[in-house]
Amino acid sequence: MKRKALKGSFEQTRAPLLFLLPNLVIFSLFIILPAVSGLRLSVYEWGILGDKAYVGLANFKEVFADEMFWKTFFNTLRYVLFVVPLLTISALAIALIASDNIGGVAVFRGFFYLPTMLSLIIVGIIWRWILGDQLGILNYALTLMGSDAVPWLTTPLTANISLIFITVWNMTGFYMVMFIGGLQAIPEELYDAAMIDGASKPQIFWNIKLPLIRPTMLVVIVLATINSFKAFELIFTLTKGGPGTATKLLVQNIYQVAFEQDRLGYASAMAVILMITIGVLTIFQFRMNSKEYTNE
Repeated sequence: MKRKALKGSFEQTRAPLLFLLPNLVIFSLFIILPAVSGLRLSVYEWGILGDKAYVGLANFKEVFADEMFWKTFFNTLRYVLFVVPLLTISALAIALIASDNIGGVAVFRGFFYLPTMLSLIIVGIIWRWILGDQLGILNYALTLMGSDAVPWLTTPLTANISLIFITVWNMTGFYMVMFIGGLQAIPEELYDAAMIDGASKPQIFWNIKLPLIRPTMLVVIVLATINSFKAFELIFTLTKGGPGTATKLLVQNIYQVAFEQDRLGYASAMAVILMITIGVLTIFQFRMNSKEYTNE
């Protein structure tokens, strides 16, 4: 006789789906549907007030020949290559201190987490006020000390350095919390055994902490990569992509093509390429992580 499949209770089967339903609805309305609409729109030539005209892959051909697209694409890659490692290292370093149960650790965590609670528009306005050439607080302080004012936001090198620094300052606390969760999930017995064997703190970090927080590190790297590729509000508020196009990233280019040049179809084609780039890099990061575990 065949055994009948055991059916779980309502709490085990349907209740979790009911709790997930609001998130699934929101995710479908604001992520899935816009992505599908963008894919469909990328093969049309369309302005907000005009009629749509099917052009096939013409938008993509134009994108690959567009100098501004490649300029902003490589600007974005450079931004990602600097921001992601710096965010990961700084968040982990601070988390190693903030994960210990010492006096004042809550204040320490709050100090670093506070910037993540601010709107990126507000962050851009604040730092523009601090780093401005003429009216900036930092340059005013430098002139009082007899030094020359520094063009923090008006030369390509200093503008990019400022942008990367502010991004790391703003987002480190967010990823710090993830690392703290990963570190606190490590059983204390492992530390006790290592200390009994005479392991030093660097040895405990390299042989216990770092291997066990690799899944957390993967999540941090993936999220930091995705968020860096999508960066827009801070850059637009702080430098507006300047000086020239030195800090103009791909999302700003897409925004300007769509709403300033009124070419929604062409902008959608660029957005599709951005989505594919992020997807490929995310898959690559997961594959590299799985190979490391396989080799171990």
